[in-house]
Amino acid sequence: MAARKPRKATVPVPAAKQCGPCNGTGEVARTVRVGRTKRPVGQQTGICLACFGTGEATD
Repeated sequence: MAARKPRKATVPVPAAKQCGPCNGTGEVARTVRVGRTKRPVGQQTGICLACFGTGEATD
């Protein structure tokens, strides 16, 4: 059998920072209000405008 070559050490890649408003999901929830007294009836999700849906923090 042939001798194995030693493996090269890999450099760890730093993980990308998560976006603050969406916590890395890319979506944010907004409360939907209806009626004269503006009572909340549910939530609607949409794309995060801080990271444009990628989930990674931008500088």
